[in-house]
Amino acid sequence: MTEHMNLWPAPFAAQPLNATVTIPGSKSLSNRYLILAALGSMPVRLIGLLRSRDTDLMIKALESLGVRCEVDTDVETTVTVIPPSHGRFHGNVDLFCGLAGTVMRFVPGLALFADGPVHFDGDEQAYARPMKPVLDGLEQLGATVEYHGEIGKLPFTITPPATLPQEPAQVSIDSSGSSQFISGLLLLGSRLPGGLILRHTGERTPSLPHIRMTVADVVAAGGAIDADEAARTWTVEFRSLQLPDTVTVEPDLSNAAPFLGAALIAGGVVLVPHWPETTTQPGGLLPGYLEQMGATVSFPVIDGIRYCEVASDGTVHGLGTFDLTAAGEIAPSLAAILVFADAPTDMVGIGHLRGHETNRLEALVNEIRRVGGEAEELPDGLRIEPVPVGALHGAVMETYADHRMATFAAMLGLRIPDVQVIDVATTRKTLPDFVGMWSGMLA
Repeated sequence: MTEHMNLWPAPFAAQPLNATVTIPGSKSLSNRYLILAALGSMPVRLIGLLRSRDTDLMIKALESLGVRCEVDTDVETTVTVIPPSHGRFHGNVDLFCGLAGTVMRFVPGLALFADGPVHFDGDEQAYARPMKPVLDGLEQLGATVEYHGEIGKLPFTITPPATLPQEPAQVSIDSSGSSQFISGLLLLGSRLPGGLILRHTGERTPSLPHIRMTVADVVAAGGAIDADEAARTWTVEFRSLQLPDTVTVEPDLSNAAPFLGAALIAGGVVLVPHWPETTTQPGGLLPGYLEQMGATVSFPVIDGIRYCEVASDGTVHGLGTFDLTAAGEIAPSLAAILVFADAPTDMVGIGHLRGHETNRLEALVNEIRRVGGEAEELPDGLRIEPVPVGALHGAVMETYADHRMATFAAMLGLRIPDVQVIDVATTRKTLPDFVGMWSGMLA
């Protein structure tokens, strides 16, 4: 392989882990709260907000639309969101989405309530990410979408309709490629004068927990959504939205996956504090998955703080055929663990990962094979065949500008010497100090 700049040597775990790792706020909740705060009429103070590239892009996009986001001078994770007066967003503006799915799929809905056209662009890699279902939905609500490149992809301009639908708006889209298409429309539905009836026409609903999270957050802001998941239909009433004046963001449980999963790969114990008793985050399913893979999981309460504790002797059990539809975003972390398993695993229900920051299924196969492992794509997922650990070897690993591919590579490096990671800084998308956190876990 040719010489690379920005190579990070992934630390090898020479002994079992014994670490406590504090995880920053949830990206999924942070960006939903930012949107809902912008849709309200009164200021909202968000405590524990994730400060990363994705959330900073969301903040900048909202500010371009006329929302004020005031960062606390002492605590940068406390941000007060002040919506524009009269609920009207600024048009005739350019928004930059980076590679953030929540920005490119949630913010276009706000353009319906702007006073002029809104232009959207992003990173070059973002031009490959599917957008069409949410934009089709906005067109069904009367918006005009002008594409400046490939149809259904960034960049594009949205011109809001002269008047919004006064009767219940019926929108049908195929959201098989991402739950974010449904969430993006549910977030705006309460502001439509006639409400919204949203139908998903695909056969499967990817990452249903993320949609349930959106529904719960809208309801917490005073909205009303009747979800008929069997019929794949959501009915949103016309309501004024307003989050409470102060909202605390849970830690990002999906971002806990590399750290808790590290206990399985390297052996030892890893604890994550502030683990919620109940959550709408798909990452809340992680402890149960790790138990099935052979970990011992407990939830001790220490000084009033609830922890998730994962302990392991380094033995990893394969999962056979394993449906990961509900939590596809942690598939890269689970894949890293399963490279060291004692039996094969077919992770299914995650075909939509082909449309994430990169084609994650293809990327995972490439990188597992790069270190001497065996993996192949399935129509709806990924098969990992274990090989003896001695057959695995170090390599320079690609990250594809994808934060979860970077953390995946770091996990492999715990048990495979001489793994080097290209552009580990891509982890700043959701974990601003991943390298410091990872090194601290191993200290």
